Amino acid sequence: MDAKSRISPTRLTDKKCVPCNLKELRPMSEDAAHTLMPQVAEWNLVNEDGVMKLRRSWAVKTFTKGLEFFRIVAVLAENEGHHPDLHLVGWNNVTIEIWTHAVGGLTENDFILAAKIDKLDVLDLLRRKPSD
Repeated sequence: MDAKSRISPTRLTDKKCVPCNLKELRPMSEDAAHTLMPQVAEWNLVNEDGVMKLRRSWAVKTFTKGLEFFRIVAVLAENEGHHPDLHLVGWNNVTIEIWTHAVGGLTENDFILAAKIDKLDVLDLLRRKPSD
């Protein structure tokens, strides 16, 4: 059974990440990743040195708002048992990269976490666009 056929149609936000040390956990194919991308439309699918990852960036109001943003994400990550790479670049740019380090690529866990990050209440931490 390949990764694509194991992915159920249930909404990602209704799922819980599974332990990354499961023997049957394998990196998904690029095609399988593309089938899940509509559920995390704000994220980018990137291939970095042969490793597929999800990446998304935000502009926050201040340096300390960036740290607060990461604290909120960290609580979610701990609850899910799945931990993203967090980057604070400059004083107000935050980037999150998600991939399953244990398998060297993407698993459904990564999409679950990305979908749940998208639902976090962090709007008060983010810079508004001038047109907003």
